[in-house]
Amino acid sequence: MLIAFNKPYGVLCQFTDDAHGRASAARAGRAEAARSAQPRPTLAGFGLPAGVYAAGRLDFDSEGLLLLTDDGALAHRLTDPRHKQPKTYWVQVEGDPGESQLQALRDGVQLNDGPTLPARARRIDPPDLRPRDPPVRFRKTVPDAWLELTIHEGRNRQVRRMTAAVGLPTLRLVRVAVGAHLLDGLGPGQWREVRATHVR
Repeated sequence: MLIAFNKPYGVLCQFTDDAHGRASAARAGRAEAARSAQPRPTLAGFGLPAGVYAAGRLDFDSEGLLLLTDDGALAHRLTDPRHKQPKTYWVQVEGDPGESQLQALRDGVQLNDGPTLPARARRIDPPDLRPRDPPVRFRKTVPDAWLELTIHEGRNRQVRRMTAAVGLPTLRLVRVAVGAHLLDGLGPGQWREVRATHVR
């Protein structure tokens, strides 16, 4: 079984909130964990089929397509870098992206854990998305823009670090595709079963 789920902002990619993990992160000084006095929303609140788990991850503060399965071999094919499942994101950034910044993203940027692989990057019109809850914080004096970015890796917070590295901090991040699987009209918190026959 393979499930496409539109993960809302502020939801964990697991079925329980690991209180011990939150406490450890808080001791390490992570502001997100320090703010989390109450249990955070998890996948358990969306009526997903029993026995599935996330194939890959999507950060707590990111939105969009999350694939879930009850098939370990399928999860491996979806997440193992050797299978090169591209992941496409719509990214709202702070600033006015220039061609040199877009080209830097395409060529690969240097992060603290090494250079990224070449990516596809282009500027797009603001997509037709529901307003985020909570709303995105804007600076009225700074322009913002939307990018479509496709990567072939899955490092921790990679897209946010890539845009920051070229001077374009991420304001909102929505994953819209994993390989051939698309978000394709799912509203936040909605899911559907999809075919996995084309995942090699």
